[in-house]
Amino acid sequence: MLNAPGFQESIRLQSEAFLQVNEAEPRLASIFATQQRWLMAHVGLSLHFQGESGQEPEGLTAARFLQRVHLFDIASRNTAAAFLGEMQHYGVVTQRPDARDRRKRYLLPTPITLAAIDTWLRIHLDTLDRLDGADRVARFDAAPGQIQHIQPMIADGLARSDVIRNPSPDFSHFMWINNGFLMTERFFAAIGHADAATDRFATSMKSMAQVASGLELSRTHASRKLREAEATGIIGWQDVDGKRSLWVARSFVEAFLYVQAAKLAIVDAAFAACIGEVSCSGNPALTSA
Repeated sequence: MLNAPGFQESIRLQSEAFLQVNEAEPRLASIFATQQRWLMAHVGLSLHFQGESGQEPEGLTAARFLQRVHLFDIASRNTAAAFLGEMQHYGVVTQRPDARDRRKRYLLPTPITLAAIDTWLRIHLDTLDRLDGADRVARFDAAPGQIQHIQPMIADGLARSDVIRNPSPDFSHFMWINNGFLMTERFFAAIGHADAATDRFATSMKSMAQVASGLELSRTHASRKLREAEATGIIGWQDVDGKRSLWVARSFVEAFLYVQAAKLAIVDAAFAACIGEVSCSGNPALTSA
């Protein structure tokens, strides 16, 4: 995939698509814009969809969520519990009592959350279609309800992937800060051609304010993280014809592309298993977990 013609441009367009989602739903996008929260969100959705499809006897409950997050070593119990509380506070999930046991509470993704994961999946399927000219998006549209099978397989793949969980430092520098994922998408969407002499990619970003704009990230915090990245040679500022602009190192671009390729491979495998020739009636890896 990394060697596919136009791969870098396809990922740049994918970054633009995610930034457009952030503009439309900044609150929802920011909730899932760190590595840890993103993985916890996928775990929670997988439990919900497994319950809906009958792969699991129950859906998403607080106890099962905390157990699954601990199993995959994504976050501490306290962090996972705080995340669930925040998801309820912002209306990302809502509670539903069990019909037989009123003490038990199921957590259900709200319509806006389900729409968000649908959009997330479509953006990745569109990228895959752009790379090989296939028709995954159309086939997905023709198979309503298959997301409840596809997403748990993706969640399992992401949680178990060393490439996703432990990327190179050039990319991981931004993984754990608020809106760090969106910041990297913004860098990548803005890149131009590489300078062979310096191994740097110029970008169209002209100021710190432009980097932090719309990301619910203070300019002070953004400046500090960018200075740290600059000190390690991941990014920097240059003057071209008297105008200041940001550059990113080739190592960052390559690390970003490698993570995207790994993620797309996971999405593609899940799609092929569920809508391709292989029947998708369950997910043994997640079910056994």
